[in-house]
Amino acid sequence: MSGAEDRSELDLGDSIYFGDNLEVLRALPDSMADLVYVDPPFNTGRDRRLTRQRAERDDAGERVGFGGKRYRMSDGDSRAYPDSFDDYLAWLEPRLIETRRVMSEHATLYLHLDFREVHYAKVMLDGLFGRECFLNEIIWAYDFGGRAKRRWPPKHDNILVYVRDPKRYHFDAEAVERIPYMAPGLVGEAKAARGKLPTDTWWHTIVPTNGGERTGYPTQKPLGILRRVVAASSRSGDMVLDWCAGSGTTGVAAREIGRRFTLVDNNPEAIQVMVDRIGVEGVRLIGWAASE
Repeated sequence: MSGAEDRSELDLGDSIYFGDNLEVLRALPDSMADLVYVDPPFNTGRDRRLTRQRAERDDAGERVGFGGKRYRMSDGDSRAYPDSFDDYLAWLEPRLIETRRVMSEHATLYLHLDFREVHYAKVMLDGLFGRECFLNEIIWAYDFGGRAKRRWPPKHDNILVYVRDPKRYHFDAEAVERIPYMAPGLVGEAKAARGKLPTDTWWHTIVPTNGGERTGYPTQKPLGILRRVVAASSRSGDMVLDWCAGSGTTGVAAREIGRRFTLVDNNPEAIQVMVDRIGVEGVRLIGWAASE
């Protein structure tokens, strides 16, 4: 997918693209996105894999469940993607250049990373967008997973927020769901009942292991995080772009609150998860049918 002939044929309704995200970005028209959220690989140096566990009835099983029935656990399907780059910034930079081009003048970019590459990415974004276009660094803090013994356990991600034009960007704090005060007794009953606006530090659990939201896709991000992003930085009917869409959470959040979406991924497992999760009604699948 490349060339000017492809630009005129792109559908700007809800779309899921199966293909290389740089090729898709280069084919998208200028200023088509009102909000971009992207959760690229973190460059952990290893494959990211998640194997779902499946419970099966077995009278000789080692585990006992409801009603005294016995069962055993076995591995179900496994989903993975590579997360190692010889030169991560060389991979990221052309995608961010295209991202800026496809952003409208009032658009916002949320780039979701962690401690490994976020500092280098910020310097790069300062150069590509201009330091005046830096809006926030959001810290998403959670408390789950392994515990390091020789350092402070890392329990947060970093989300860099940049705007296309610092004088024209959209941000609606009132559209964001309020959260409880940590010390409600200090603010009075009225404020406590109303709750407060989130700050740039977001305390939010990861996707629960046994929750209905979980798809089994590695590094799936919580719907609550994406709801907040989409609600604050887009308007009704706006186009939301995610070019590392993974499990499709961005599309779910966008559709839920009345936005359009364009999702891109080159992993067939990710596309299948998105299709299963979002459905195909009103969604254009590009490059997928021929690959099945």
